[in-house]
Amino acid sequence: MRNALDPLFSPFSCKSLELANRFVMSPMTRQFSPDGIPGENVAEYYTRRARGDVGLIVTEGVGVDHPSAIGQGSMEEKDIPVLHGDAALKGWRQVVDRVHEAGGKIVPQLWHMGALRMESSPPHPEARSLGPDNMDESDIAAVIAAFARSAANAKAAGFDGIALHGGHGYLLDSFLWAQTNTRDDAWGGDAVARTRFPVEVIKAVREAIGPDLPIFYRISQWKLQDYEGSLADTPDELGVICGVLADAGVDIFDVSTRVFSKPAFAGSDMGLAGWIRKLTGLPTMTVGGIGFDKELAASFTQPTAAVDNLAEVVRRFEAGEFDLLAIGRALLMDAEWVVKAREGEPFQPFDISAYSRLD
Repeated sequence: MRNALDPLFSPFSCKSLELANRFVMSPMTRQFSPDGIPGENVAEYYTRRARGDVGLIVTEGVGVDHPSAIGQGSMEEKDIPVLHGDAALKGWRQVVDRVHEAGGKIVPQLWHMGALRMESSPPHPEARSLGPDNMDESDIAAVIAAFARSAANAKAAGFDGIALHGGHGYLLDSFLWAQTNTRDDAWGGDAVARTRFPVEVIKAVREAIGPDLPIFYRISQWKLQDYEGSLADTPDELGVICGVLADAGVDIFDVSTRVFSKPAFAGSDMGLAGWIRKLTGLPTMTVGGIGFDKELAASFTQPTAAVDNLAEVVRRFEAGEFDLLAIGRALLMDAEWVVKAREGEPFQPFDISAYSRLD
C-alpha cells in the first residue's frame, strides 16, 4: 500500500551526492566544541540522526579560517567548531566517518558572522568584526581565501559537499542586502554588483573542492536584525540575485524561511523555495516550521506543540516547489523523527531544554 509520504522517501542526487531520501537535518548552532574541536559527543549526536534515516546532515555553522569569523552574536555563542587546525580536522574526520558508517551523508555549513559578531569577543578578541562598510580589498581577499581553505579542509576530511551560510544577515548576506551594503565601489551598487563578494566566495570554494562535490547556498529574506527584511521585493529582483549566484557555481539553494508554507510574494501561494526553483531551475531545500505549530523565534516565548504538517509538505513537494526538506527543532528533540514520520508514530513534544543538551 502506498504511503502518503512515499514521495519524500525517494532518492535524490546532485553531482557526487546521492541521498536515500529527501529529509535533511538543518544546521543548528550547538556550542559543544571546546576550542573549536568537535569531540566524541558531537560525532555521536550527528550519528544518531544518520541512524534515524536522515538522508543528509548539514552541520551547525562552522567558523571559516579567519580570526573574525565567529564570536558572540545574538546569543552568547561559544565553543563553535572550526575547520582548521589538526585537532579540529581530526575531530571532523571522526564525525564524518561515523555518519558514513551509519549510512548517512554530511556537509559542513561554512560560516562568517560578519558585523553580527560583537567586537572584542573570543576566540580572537583582537580581531575587528567585518561588514561591507569597513572591509578593504585586503580584508575581502583574506575572507575569500579563508572560505576556500576551509572548504578544502572539509573535502580532505571526507565531507560530501559544502554548504555556505549566505543568509540571516551574516557576512555573505550583508553584501547582498541593500540596507547593509552601501558601498559605491565595485563591491556595491545595484543588485548584481552586490552579489560580487558572495560570487567570488563561491568561485573560490569551487576551485578548492573541484567539480564533483555540490555547493549548497543558504539564502533568506529575513535577517536576525530585521525579521521583516527582504533581499527582493519582487520575483524579478529575486531572479537577478539568485541567477548570478547560480551562474557562479551554486548547485542547491537552501532556502531559509520562518514558515515554509508562507507565500513569498503577493498573488501566488508559492513559497520562497518554489520561486527560487522556478527562477533558477536548480534544486531547492525548504526549511521553516516543519513539525511544530510555531516558528523558531516564537517557540522560545510561546507554548509550542508538535504537529504533523507533512501533508502540506508533500503537496508542495509534488507541485515542484522544492527537492529537499530540512528539519531543525524536531530533529534536535528527536533523532528518530524521520522514522516516526514514515511509520505514523507520534512525535516527541516540544522541549526547549533540548537546546542546552547534545542528545
